[in-house]
Amino acid sequence: MEWRVGGLVVLISALGFWCLWSLKPQMGREVETSDRRNFQTKPSTEMDKDTLMLGAGCFWCVEAVFASLKGVDSVVSGYMGGHIKNPAYREVCTGRTGHAEVVQVVFHPNVIDVGTLLDVSFATHDPTTPNRQGADVGSQYRSAIFYAHIEQVAAIEAAMQRAQSIWEKPIVTEVLPMAPFYPAEDYHQAYYELNGEAPYCRAVIAPKMRKLREQFTPLMVE
Repeated sequence: MEWRVGGLVVLISALGFWCLWSLKPQMGREVETSDRRNFQTKPSTEMDKDTLMLGAGCFWCVEAVFASLKGVDSVVSGYMGGHIKNPAYREVCTGRTGHAEVVQVVFHPNVIDVGTLLDVSFATHDPTTPNRQGADVGSQYRSAIFYAHIEQVAAIEAAMQRAQSIWEKPIVTEVLPMAPFYPAEDYHQAYYELNGEAPYCRAVIAPKMRKLREQFTPLMVE
C-alpha cells in the first residue's frame, strides 16, 4: 500500500514539474512580446507633418504659390469659416454662406516651418484689403489664417508683425481656430497647373508666381 501511495506522489510531482516546464517557454514569449509592445517607438509617418489653412483671395492663386514650395506635401483648395455644411462654389460666391476660399497646406515642419509659409503668404497677397484681392471682391476672398493647434499662434503673431513692417496700411487678416473644411469641386484643384494659359492665370496668377521666384527662389521646388 505504501509503495502505491509513494508512487502516486512521485507521479503527481513529475506531472506538475512537466506542466511548469512546458508552460515556461510560452510564458517567457508572452512577456517578451509585451515588453516589445510597451517600448516600441510609435510610427512617425504622420508626426513629421503639420497643417495650416490659409485664405488669401482666390484659391487658384494661393494653391499655385504653395504647391511650388519645398517641404509642402499637399495643397487642397476648399472652403472654411462659414455656417452651412457642404457648400458648393456657386453658394460660396454669393457671400451668404460665410465661407472663405482657403487652401489646406500639409507640410513638413523640418523642411519649411509655419513662419516661412506665412512670410510667403503675406508677400504674395494684400492682407490690408478687407474682403478683396485685386478685382476679386467679396467676403469669400478675405485674408484669413485658420490655425490647427495653439502652438501655431505665436508663429502667426510674429509673422503678422514682420508683415506689418512692409505694408503701410493695417493688416486685417482674420486669425481663427480651424473650422470644418470642405474641399472644393474637382475642377478647382491644381487649376493653374492644368490651365496655365487661361486668361485669369496669365493675368493674375503668373505675376504672383514671378514675385514668388524673385523673393523666395531658394524655397521653391526646382
